[in-house]
Amino acid sequence: MAILGVDVGGTFTDAVLLADGELHTAKVPTRPAQEASVLEATRLVLEAAGDPAVDRFGHGTTVATNALLERKGARTAFVATEGFEHLLHLRRQGRAHLYRLEVDHAPPLVPLERCVGVRERLGPDGVVTPLALETLPDVDAEAIAVCLLFAFRDPAHERAVVDELRRRCPDAHVVASHEIAPELREYERASTTAVDAYLGPAVARYLRALGAAARHAGVPEPLVMRSSGGVASLEEAAAHPALILVSGPAAGVVAAERIAALAGVEDAIAFDMGGTSTDVCLVAGGRAGRAEEREVAGFPVRVPMVDIHTVGAGGGSIAHRDSGGALRVGPRSAGASPGPACYGRGGTEPTVTDANLLLGRLPERLPGGLELDREAARRAIGDLDPADVVEVVNAEMLRALRVVSVEQGHDPRGFALVAFGGAGPLHACALAEELGSSRVLVPAAAGVLSALGLVASDERRDRVRSYVGALRAAGVLPAEGDASLRYRGQSFELRVRLGPDLEERFHRAHEERYGYADRGRVVELVTVRTADVRPGPQLELRASTHRRVTGPELVTLEGATCWVPEGWAGETDAHGTLDLERG
Repeated sequence: MAILGVDVGGTFTDAVLLADGELHTAKVPTRPAQEASVLEATRLVLEAAGDPAVDRFGHGTTVATNALLERKGARTAFVATEGFEHLLHLRRQGRAHLYRLEVDHAPPLVPLERCVGVRERLGPDGVVTPLALETLPDVDAEAIAVCLLFAFRDPAHERAVVDELRRRCPDAHVVASHEIAPELREYERASTTAVDAYLGPAVARYLRALGAAARHAGVPEPLVMRSSGGVASLEEAAAHPALILVSGPAAGVVAAERIAALAGVEDAIAFDMGGTSTDVCLVAGGRAGRAEEREVAGFPVRVPMVDIHTVGAGGGSIAHRDSGGALRVGPRSAGASPGPACYGRGGTEPTVTDANLLLGRLPERLPGGLELDREAARRAIGDLDPADVVEVVNAEMLRALRVVSVEQGHDPRGFALVAFGGAGPLHACALAEELGSSRVLVPAAAGVLSALGLVASDERRDRVRSYVGALRAAGVLPAEGDASLRYRGQSFELRVRLGPDLEERFHRAHEERYGYADRGRVVELVTVRTADVRPGPQLELRASTHRRVTGPELVTLEGATCWVPEGWAGETDAHGTLDLERG
């Protein structure tokens, strides 16, 4: 089989082709029109492999994320139960920042004049106020988000409203909350639905263009990586783009999970440092952490996803002094164009990559043939100390690593760091030392590992069902999946894996998290999450050469560079992964 994976990042687009056990890679700068970058990377990697027939094509994209961050989505309207039209603007009544009163929330995606209501009301015993479709105002929008009260329990009214809107506005992209987030918590459900509708037209245009380009190039229609760590069809991704907001980073976690398993490691932290940002995720017991909700661009998005924490720190992050004279790095990045000063493409601002070059931690020529300009890097860095730049960016990434480990009750000393991304292996050993970890795994394809994750990913379709009632009255539950449970009267839940003795395991989880359990209190089942999974291809990697390293040493990898500092040493395993340990 020949399996293709193409991941679009903020700086580079990476392609991986696994054909007959042999790995071929390509890396090109990301263009504003992402489909052009995908096609270029695909052409290069297929040429390198002798143009084999591709059996499967996995794709990770930042189109949805970029459209939300840059607020380049559709003109959107919001339909709510009459009296709740202001839901997106009221939010949770919390401050944007606890201690900075001048910080404001991100403006809602839908202005008040396009937030309308329809007369209806459902209650626990059925209809309180019958649905009156004649009270639904006309809306002028490219996309419409519909979120009615308690539609997660009974979507009948919401379905009727959606049918009426599609009749009235046949060209509009209409999304109902029960389709994307059938869960408790009104604001989060409304926010998720609004984000999904807002992104729909832009993402659908891109995916249709990519599908047409793939057909023209003679490769299969792409399967798009979901935020939950599995791929789905173009049609499914276009229907609900909120599900692919962390598409590329999720693919990286999938690959890191597989690399750790091949090395016999069950507890690891995926550390992906690219050109623009760094993504980290905890893998405990061989299983990546999962989250029910994530904030993206200031908006809560409540869909199943891999539990990734992101910071604006990457190889292209720009170093500067703030108004108080303190050195800062990021979140602004040089991106792919012009890129770091040492790339020789017109960049003049100091970046982390320029600092690493001046510290002797990068070769004069990067994998892929890019010649680095040391003098340009020196001019850009100016009077800044390169070591200070690296120390500051490391501190930012260290905070992210602690968020997913120490702050979640995990001791990082027992975890290996799986380092990847173009810049990850440069910083991994120093970060591992700060964490107290003594082991770092650097895959042979570290620079393109997210694309490799697309090659190995499962096909996955997540399902969510809301209960919000006593666990003992819930009836028969699925054998596999996760349940969100709480004591009656509590506002938030704990996530526990489904299976035998669910109630007792919840008591134990509550005691472990909060220091007590109340076995005489009613346990409520709020949500059950399951997934239909079709296993992806087995990842079979073979080392082409064996290498032993002792720090300090610079190691050139496929699409990445690894800096092994003094006190660290290791060798490549049978799968080509460089296994480093601190002496």
